[in-house]
This record gives sequence, C-alpha cells and structure tokens, in this order.
Amino acid sequence: MTDRLRIAVQKKGRLADDSFDMLKKCGLRFSVRGDGLLARVKNMPVDLLLVRDDDIPAFVANGASDLGIAGENVLVEEVLLSNGKMDAVIDRRLGFSRCKLCLAADADGAIQIPANLSGTKIATTYPGVLRNYLSEQGIDANCVEMKGAVELAPSIGIADSICDLVSSGATLEANGLSAFETILESEAVLIRSSRTLSPAKQNIYDKLVNRIDGVIRSTDSKYIMLNAPASAIDKISQILPGSDAPTIIPLSGSDDLVAVQAVCTENVFWETLEDLKANGARSILVLPIEKMMG
Repeated sequence: MTDRLRIAVQKKGRLADDSFDMLKKCGLRFSVRGDGLLARVKNMPVDLLLVRDDDIPAFVANGASDLGIAGENVLVEEVLLSNGKMDAVIDRRLGFSRCKLCLAADADGAIQIPANLSGTKIATTYPGVLRNYLSEQGIDANCVEMKGAVELAPSIGIADSICDLVSSGATLEANGLSAFETILESEAVLIRSSRTLSPAKQNIYDKLVNRIDGVIRSTDSKYIMLNAPASAIDKISQILPGSDAPTIIPLSGSDDLVAVQAVCTENVFWETLEDLKANGARSILVLPIEKMMG
C-alpha cells in the first residue's frame, strides 16, 4: 500500500487547466505529458490521476483516489444517479471554473418560465439533476438524454427546450436560445469519501489543504497601504473590505499623519479607493498577495 496521496483531476479542459494552476500555486511541481494517466508530483508524496471529469466522483468513492477535484455539477449528477449511495462529498469549495446549469428555450418561443415546460421534452446531459428539479417543482416533462451538442436539440426537433451548462451564454445566443431558469450554480470542489486516511496520508492531506486554503484566501485578497490623518482611522477601517484591524504606524515628522497597512480579503474596487480618498486617505497603494497562511 502506497503512502502517496492520490488526487483525481480532469485530464483536459478548463477545469483541468484551473486545477493544475491551483496545485502549482500550492507549490506542487509536476508535468502533464500527452495522454498519460498519471502525473507524479516531484516535491510532495502526491500522485495526480488524469481522468474524465464524470469518472472523478466514482474514483473517489471506490477508493481508487483519495481526493478529487471535480465540477460540483458532475458530483451532484453522479450522486443523484446513484440514488445517494455514492460515497463522495464536498471537502472544500475552490472558487474557480464557475458555471450554471440552466434551462433554456427559443428566445421568442412559448416556453419562457418553468411552468411552460409541462408536457414538453427537455434535452440534457444532466438527467439526474434535471429529473430531481422537475420532481421538486411538480413539473411533468420528459427528459431526453444526450451526450453532447444539446443546444442543437430544439432546432432539429429532438426537444422543445434544453438543460445545459452556461458560462458566457454565447453558445445559447448563437443557437437562438435564451436561459430562463438556473437550477444549479456550480464551481470546482475538492471531494473525498468517508474513509479514514492512513496517518501518513492524513499528514500529506493536512499540509496540502492548508496550502489550498492559503491560495483560495489570496486569490481576491489585496494588501493595502495608505497614509491618513489619525482622526480618520475609525472611518477608514470601516471602509477597508474584509479587513481585520489594520496596522497603524506613526509617520516620522508628523503629529497627525499615520501609515495604515491592511490585508483585505474581499475585492477592492475603484469605488473603495475613492471612498478612502474622500475620507482623508492619500498615497493609496494596492498590492496583490501571492500566498497566505493562517
């Protein structure tokens, strides 16, 4: 039995690229070559299993992999198809590869709201999620399962509407379709089973997820430095988004001005900077954060 932690990752596509990027930001050094099924991490006892996205939950559930990075949409679909018997649950939300599973139909057609779906046919590659939604909403509609090119179904008469993943909406628009209901919002998630890891693997897991948490926290976090009158510190502290108590440093040669330094864990918008300036802040500097560890 190996003590190397195994992580199932999508082999190709946007989720794969984003997953590899996150793992490399965690300091893992590895190479993905051609059609290889395994990437061995050089500086940590971790192996990456490179598989199809819809195989990842099963790999985790049956013990072929200790962890998996999957789209939440895929996990939900596979769990529903197993009638809830699949041993794979969300360990952490990763915040990338976001998309929505939406119902869509002809932009000028008769189907504009979910109630219009009764008695119609809906094409999808997510029959489990769709049937679960229809059941919860009390809608009597037929599910037409397809393996791809779902957006073409209405135009060729296979179905009256579709249930498909939407990111930018460009594909729907190109086929004369319009989304009218979101039934699942999805992002990349780290998944695991209920099995207990060996002590060696648990140690690797603890180190890895600590790094993952640091990468997630640093993604939108910014380090802000500014000067301000001491009398304005209370107001400025309230404006700084997602910040703990900032560091206040007296400025040499000034009785009134102080330097303020803070880590902001929420997005810093131009409006934020304008509010800071309006309340007395000056020389405002916003810096990215590459790594964070609590």
